[in-house]
Amino acid sequence: MKRLLLLMLAMMVGWLPAVAQAWWQPDWQYRKQISVDTTPEGAAISENVGRTPLLVRLHTGNFSFDGTNENGSDLRFVSGDDQTVLNHQIESFDPLMGMALIWVDIPEVMASQKQDIWMYYGNEKAPVASNGQIIFDPNYTLVYHFDGAAGAPSRDSTAYTNHAQTAPAGVIDGVSGRAAQFVGTAPLMLPASPSLAVPAAGAFSFSAWVRADQPQGQQLVYARRDGANSFLIGLDQGVPFVEINGQRSPAGAPLSPSTWQHLAVTADGSQVILYVQGRATASLNASLPPLNTVAALGGDVPGTLLAAPAPVAAEVVGAEGATPGATASAGAEATAPVTAPVANYAPFVGAIDELRLSKVARPAALIYADALAQGAESRLIAYGADEEQSGFGFGALGFLLKAVPMDAWIVIAVLVFMMFQSWVIMYRKSRQVGLVQEANRQFRAAFGESGGKLDAVQTDAKAEQNFAHSSLWRLYRMGVKELHNRQAQGMKALSPNTIEAIRASMDGVRTQENQALGARLGILSNAIAGGPYIGLLGTVLGIMVVFLGTAMAGDVNINAIAPGMAAALLATAMGLFVAIPALFGYNRLIGRNKDVSADMRVFVDEFVTRLAEIHGQNSAPGKTKHDKHEAALAQGADLDLAHAQAAGSA
Repeated sequence: MKRLLLLMLAMMVGWLPAVAQAWWQPDWQYRKQISVDTTPEGAAISENVGRTPLLVRLHTGNFSFDGTNENGSDLRFVSGDDQTVLNHQIESFDPLMGMALIWVDIPEVMASQKQDIWMYYGNEKAPVASNGQIIFDPNYTLVYHFDGAAGAPSRDSTAYTNHAQTAPAGVIDGVSGRAAQFVGTAPLMLPASPSLAVPAAGAFSFSAWVRADQPQGQQLVYARRDGANSFLIGLDQGVPFVEINGQRSPAGAPLSPSTWQHLAVTADGSQVILYVQGRATASLNASLPPLNTVAALGGDVPGTLLAAPAPVAAEVVGAEGATPGATASAGAEATAPVTAPVANYAPFVGAIDELRLSKVARPAALIYADALAQGAESRLIAYGADEEQSGFGFGALGFLLKAVPMDAWIVIAVLVFMMFQSWVIMYRKSRQVGLVQEANRQFRAAFGESGGKLDAVQTDAKAEQNFAHSSLWRLYRMGVKELHNRQAQGMKALSPNTIEAIRASMDGVRTQENQALGARLGILSNAIAGGPYIGLLGTVLGIMVVFLGTAMAGDVNINAIAPGMAAALLATAMGLFVAIPALFGYNRLIGRNKDVSADMRVFVDEFVTRLAEIHGQNSAPGKTKHDKHEAALAQGADLDLAHAQAAGSA
């Protein structure tokens, strides 16, 4: 029992520091759980995505913005281990409007898993930590969020600082924050920097959100020309295509007019794949030519001389049923070469958002993840409840405790009192019965050496001190006392009635000892039976308060209801925590008490038997009324057997 209580206390002491350390840093008052879900219930991505800059989109539907700094400088993102700080970039943060866009660098997005990260906030003294140059891996050579002021050239968020040479025609609301608007005038010119240069048969990736407002004719979304070499991404009557030196990918499904859709192109040196909404729709068996000049976004490069088209065999990847990681061979080969028409390309009319260029061929899983995560309805990102750091430093437990209503606190206080009371009783009773058992063992050894003199143990001067905790000693002392009283009255031999009287006196002491062993065990019974019911009462009262508050507020919000429900259930959990240890302790104590009681019963029979043997009449064991009755029955049976034998012989 002592080991059980010590183990329970050690578990509690060891658990509380672990809970307290679950909070990243005490200077941050709040945190919010964010999950990256690639399971079938989420984004259903079956291949590892790798390092990914994910968009965390906060709004009043998933975040209250209470407790944050005005510019979001206190935002910190920490991995699920509550130790690793993740880099992030704030594209926009407006607590008054209740909207924020933050890019978070996730080191590894695994396939078919749910990964949790924590967003900490609520530290007025926290410095700004937003930095776009470190959240995008070095293979990103250009990233435009189009979050600059109207009329200003777009700025690159990567460390390459490939800022635009010209400004877009306008800036409007896009998929994530602001977007560049194109009205059919001059394109947005990208610089001819060494980091944007493409070698012959080099790798390349293009990714952007496109909204085609007037998809008539042939319009260019991205164009780059270097002498006779050309690399074009555009729309032909709204159908996306990629064209390399006059070789064009086959036609697929057209884009929906005036609708934001994700468009991506990857080139790995031998094959170019076109993606729409994260799905591979067409491929081109060709490699990129060397390109070292400026590029145009939303139109053709100014001063372009058209080159003669060349045929090429191409293949189409079906949009339906394509999955992330689909290769170019997944579609049916075209039966005829596809050539680009000789025409002047019209400028793009629409809007472009979140432009990304890379010097590697991004995997299909990453393209698909970008299309899912950056859209307005992301299935890749899930938002959990906000938590407040407890003043006790218990992290999530402290947040739960602060949500407990007053009536539930009263119930929990009663249960805590019952818990400590039952633990104290279990400890004391366990110690008591342990002392009794050990003293009884020592007394048994001494009594066994007494021989034919029953009062030999009592004559020892240290017996009272040595056997103070022994219940057998008190039984023995009563028996010897009764024997001495009879001898003082002049009885040379004890009659059966006298022996029975001595037994009755010893049975009285045995009853008192059993009562002492069972004292206060009823409190454990109350804890076992009443603890869960008292906890259930607290839960019912807490749930009533939660529902009443929800009805009065008129807002059914799971984030508002869940903490109160969890706090109410804490009362039931506390009731079980009271009852379960008490149940085990009670059963253990009852078993040990039965052992002591059985030992006392055996000792009384042994003492009375030896008393009758030594001091009984005719030096014979004293016979009780029950024994006489049994003897009479036996004698009558013998007489009947003798008569039967005599009759048989006659």
